[in-house]
Amino acid sequence: MRPENWHLTEDLDAFLSHAGDFLRSQPALHTVTLTVTDALRRRGPHLYGAEAPLFGVLDDGTVRAALLHTPPFPVHVGPLAPPEAEALAVRLTELGRPTSGVSGPRETAEAFATAWQRLTGTAGTVHQRQRLYGLVELTAPEPAPRGRARSAVAADRELLERWYLDFNEDVGLGVGLDPAEWAEVRLAHGGVTLWEEADGTPVSMAAATPVVAGQVRIAPVYTPAGLRGRGYAGAATAQASRAAREKGASEVVLFTDLANPTSNGLYQRIGYRPVADFTVWRFGAAEG
Repeated sequence: MRPENWHLTEDLDAFLSHAGDFLRSQPALHTVTLTVTDALRRRGPHLYGAEAPLFGVLDDGTVRAALLHTPPFPVHVGPLAPPEAEALAVRLTELGRPTSGVSGPRETAEAFATAWQRLTGTAGTVHQRQRLYGLVELTAPEPAPRGRARSAVAADRELLERWYLDFNEDVGLGVGLDPAEWAEVRLAHGGVTLWEEADGTPVSMAAATPVVAGQVRIAPVYTPAGLRGRGYAGAATAQASRAAREKGASEVVLFTDLANPTSNGLYQRIGYRPVADFTVWRFGAAEG
């Protein structure tokens, strides 16, 4: 596979015209690229920062893969054979495109990270191992926690901003999107489910993307530390998943941190099943 088979562009419309059918052919595996490009189309090219996003298509006569890079987030790629991942690393280094890391299916991310470290002399470490789950048959959590679910509204904006920051601090992935912008994006399509206690106090949230290519991704799910272990997150996620189906999603997916057995067990209990394993790598300064 030659590096020049990777066609790179900052033109979102050109990218979607080239890769759209390919992405829609496996919407669960390409959930990140589908949902992020949808957000960029709705909110503008600088949604995630001042630097323009980069898009890429691997095409040797047939579209084989797609690339998304919205700094400061890592490069995100779908499934690639090792030679294809190495060709991408070569193409990006030739372009002089820096990246904080890579995320993608486990073998793909490892192949890219290995090539990137060799080509650039930078150190790389695994930051997080993830599992992508897809909803098969929704099962309400039992026993149900006290309280009820409701959709977040404009009056909840400050809470959503704070919880978005707290979530990102907990998982250590960094905050690439302004909290106010994140809240606005989710509120614009009714994309946050809150679980609240009987007195109306919110205790957990499960956010969701809009329906894109028939799929919705639940992200993020957050409960403040002092309120965990009471079933709130499971109840909020179940309701958000039900709402996604009611909006017409044929696939509902979410990512988990494999280092957290509690969340992995929780999502399986309410009807999610494994789809694929992903890895997030972080790259640091040049070695030596």
